[in-house]
Amino acid sequence: MSQFLSLIPRQALQQQQRLTPQQIQSLNILQLDLLSLESRIEQELEDNPALERGSDDDAVDAPPAVEPSLDPRSDEERPMDVSENDSAPDFERLDTLVREYGWGDDDFEYRGTRSRAALSEEGDIKMEAMANTQSRPVSLEEYLSRQWALIDTDQRTRDIGQAIIDNIAETGRLDTPLSEITTQVQPEASGEEILAALKRVQELEPPGIAGRTLQECLLLQLCALPGDNDLERRIIADHFDHLQRNRLPQIAAALDIDMDQLKAAIHVIARLAMHPGEKVVERTSPLVVPDIIVEFDEDQDEYTVLLTRGNTRELRLSSEFREAIENAKDDKATREFLKQKLDAAKSIIDAVRFRRERLLEVACSVVKAQRDFFDHGEQHLHILRMSDLATELGCDPSTISRTVDEKYVQTPRGIFPLRRFFTGGADTGGGEAIGWDSIKAKVQEIVDNEDKSNPLNDDQIVERLKQGGITIKRRTVAKYRQQLDIATARQRREY
Repeated sequence: MSQFLSLIPRQALQQQQRLTPQQIQSLNILQLDLLSLESRIEQELEDNPALERGSDDDAVDAPPAVEPSLDPRSDEERPMDVSENDSAPDFERLDTLVREYGWGDDDFEYRGTRSRAALSEEGDIKMEAMANTQSRPVSLEEYLSRQWALIDTDQRTRDIGQAIIDNIAETGRLDTPLSEITTQVQPEASGEEILAALKRVQELEPPGIAGRTLQECLLLQLCALPGDNDLERRIIADHFDHLQRNRLPQIAAALDIDMDQLKAAIHVIARLAMHPGEKVVERTSPLVVPDIIVEFDEDQDEYTVLLTRGNTRELRLSSEFREAIENAKDDKATREFLKQKLDAAKSIIDAVRFRRERLLEVACSVVKAQRDFFDHGEQHLHILRMSDLATELGCDPSTISRTVDEKYVQTPRGIFPLRRFFTGGADTGGGEAIGWDSIKAKVQEIVDNEDKSNPLNDDQIVERLKQGGITIKRRTVAKYRQQLDIATARQRREY
């Protein structure tokens, strides 16, 4: 059977929604946190001579939260005509940009390059920043390798020991099986060789390093402690499972000791490190710079919302381009260059403004919706969904998500991620809605106030919540308890 292929032209009507480059850039800028935004602005300032920061006097408070138009065909965003024909309309638009961004006649002193004083000042600032930069912290591997290099042993043991050190996690545990480490040494290490090297590595500081299990890690630390710790070692070595399950009466009966002796031994064990490597490796928290500040105005009895600006000054078009504009009316190549740089500068300025206005608008709506949280605390966090806020503000939920992504709020109650204030919830018996975070806070409050000699199990916590008008399932309580790092009732019991 023959088949024929033919090309037949036809017309089809389709409707597609495409984002302009300006809109894409605005959305990318929108989801940046403050530090990332500063880095992006610095890069733009370095790459685009048409863009500069305003003076300190130019810094103004953020304007009211009004969504700016991103119409790609607005007068200021239409592509400039760079043909050799009449260029008057192009330069009228350039003059419009000049007027819009506040250039004054006194500002237009063109300088092809920056002065030596300016360059020297910039260099001094960079050198000062480098001098104040924190040095790179020493890793656990480096810390142990330096000690291992001073150990008096033969080269074979040194090589095997270094392979063990290379496999120690930052917690200080040796999670990699010894059988796998033996293949990392050539010739392949025997079982006796790797065990001998492991014993030497476990003598390094801090005590407990290279323990293969929590039990071994604790025993290594007990052996390094001064004095007689025989009781503690017996508890860890022989009754570790009972200890983890808080079965103290069984341990006391097996060791033939009273409860006071057992509590004293457990007190010693509790001081040991579960992750000895953390004594060496500095655990640094990520730097959090709030984008939003919420303050309470007692006179007006309301919360005010401000955007943190830090050292960020208003961006503007560079005054150094004024003379270049005036001198480029007859130069097509220069007009093309100016058009590209000015369009790019205008785009980044609009994107930064859009980010500021949208963030302020969302923050004001969040503070208004969560007033009870700011007044009374965690248990009064209401249900607030991004889809509901998007409907209120007339935008897509993805825009709200980008706006709150990686943004932090400084409030009278502390610093919180902006996402913290968006939560689902459940209905109470009185027909009101309560957020999941509020329910978690109530679970924590119930556990904090329980009788520690007879702690509440999950079913009993469910009943306590029901008495307060909150009906949830037992498995939900168990999930929240795990998220709050609350142990089971048996493990919370105090004897």
